[in-house]
Amino acid sequence: MNSLVVAGIAVFLLLLGYVFYSRKVKQWIGLDDSQITPAVELNDGVDYVPAKHWTILFGHHFASIAGAAPIIGPVIACLYWGWLPALIWIVVGGILFGAVHDFVALVLSLRHKGKSITTVTESVMGKTSKILFGTFALLALILVVAVFAAVAGKTLASTPEVVIPTFGLVVVALVVGFLMYRVQLNVLLCSVIGVALLFGLIVAGFYLPIRMPVENAETAVKLWTVILLIYGMIASVTPVTMLLQPRDHLAGAVLYLGLLAGLLGLVVTRPQMKAPAVVSFLTVKGWMWPMLFVTVACGALSGFHSLVSSGTTSKQVKRMSDARVIGYGGMILESVLAVLAVIAVTAGLYWKSVPEGIEGHVFQDVSANGNWIKAFGTGYGQLTGVFFDKMGAFLGITGLGALVGITMLKTFIMTTLDSATRITRYLCNELLGETLGITPMKNKYVAVALVGICSGALALGNWRAIWPVFGAANQLVASLVLIVASVYLLMRKRNCAFTAVPAGIMLVTTIAALLYQAYGFATAEGEQRNILLAIVSVVLIFLAIFLAYTALVAVAKVRKNGAGQEAANA
Repeated sequence: MNSLVVAGIAVFLLLLGYVFYSRKVKQWIGLDDSQITPAVELNDGVDYVPAKHWTILFGHHFASIAGAAPIIGPVIACLYWGWLPALIWIVVGGILFGAVHDFVALVLSLRHKGKSITTVTESVMGKTSKILFGTFALLALILVVAVFAAVAGKTLASTPEVVIPTFGLVVVALVVGFLMYRVQLNVLLCSVIGVALLFGLIVAGFYLPIRMPVENAETAVKLWTVILLIYGMIASVTPVTMLLQPRDHLAGAVLYLGLLAGLLGLVVTRPQMKAPAVVSFLTVKGWMWPMLFVTVACGALSGFHSLVSSGTTSKQVKRMSDARVIGYGGMILESVLAVLAVIAVTAGLYWKSVPEGIEGHVFQDVSANGNWIKAFGTGYGQLTGVFFDKMGAFLGITGLGALVGITMLKTFIMTTLDSATRITRYLCNELLGETLGITPMKNKYVAVALVGICSGALALGNWRAIWPVFGAANQLVASLVLIVASVYLLMRKRNCAFTAVPAGIMLVTTIAALLYQAYGFATAEGEQRNILLAIVSVVLIFLAIFLAYTALVAVAKVRKNGAGQEAANA
């Protein structure tokens, strides 16, 4: 089957979802520009700052939620279950689940002074629910910071060509931020200047690769990891207009151009799909349901997005109506990125073997040992070779397309690292400082130090030991957020079916995935057995059941009060 047809149908459906369904969601949830946003009301020049234009905030939000996850999940799903089920979940999940989830999380935070979704939980389902949900979210975020720092550190150590563009982006962002907010240059002109400088950094990185002056590769990875953690801590306490907004705006611009190059390359080359549409319903990774639906998270539905929406994004929204294009639109664009990832590895790479007499790369070989980013970068290079090969030859750079693809992902990993660190600091302030009354945790510097120490211990230790349950835990967060949103809407006598149905489906799916994982961890033989992860999976199941029960109790109270009010009126 022609990959252009496949991608065209998927992208067209996603665009239809934004144009029509997001309009209905906006109507159901009720957005009113007469309401003052937290960024305007609580402007403090550091965390609460209205973005100069919605496009700047869109870049931050999109770069923060994207990262490498919408690439890695679909790539894994294509290898084990096939590209067709992966694409169906990306399109359906993106329109009806993920974009709705991100949108409502952002709106709920805007209506609660920019506080996190865990604080919203308290107003809907009580303090106990907030503490349990907040603790779980805090631990999950610490793991995210640790993993992204460790993965980025490994990338810097193994691909020294991306060191200069990775850290050079920080300097470029500072320059662009100065031009944008101090000099008051046009946003488009600032974007052009920033992207041009970043492309120059990519070229410089190829000719001037930077390696750690150590012989041991593991030591190099750890040193880069520590540097990245320190960067994340410093960046998370700087004013958003100084670094976060301009850097993420540029990171978004890089992805827009990368997406455009990938889609145009697809239009020009129109390769056939080389991988089977469906590989198997049962693989070593488990049954297609429920495991595919927790493997492909970002790109379809991700609980982490709600923490971004209610963490950094909600504190920078200038107008309430901007929540639609940022919250819903940002998720739709991420789904488009996930579609490109699917096409890159199933049409840009060969399946199991390369036909005789043809040059190319094999999906299974490139992705060996979990090298999913390399698989995407290689496939992306094949799709965009029509553009980047000639440009690379002119600049003397071989494999420029793959290098651009990897740099694009690396840029988002840095963005997510900063945003996740800042959001974790917010949660420490809200949960530990305000709710539990631990006074030192109200201080942002003390809170970020705690985040850095805990994340560093995991990043330099054995974070892989608990990572296998993160996919299901991430989807558990998403289902719980949709539950909270449903109760919130019901309490205000608004339509909640558009959040309640996805919430129920994902709650059942996540619990099934956790049960499957718990059984697998407990019954595996030899070194594969992991009783700790089995226990963690069971604990998460009980957490989901408790919060779902709390939501049902809240709904029962709403209905009882409503019936009592109707009787009184009669």
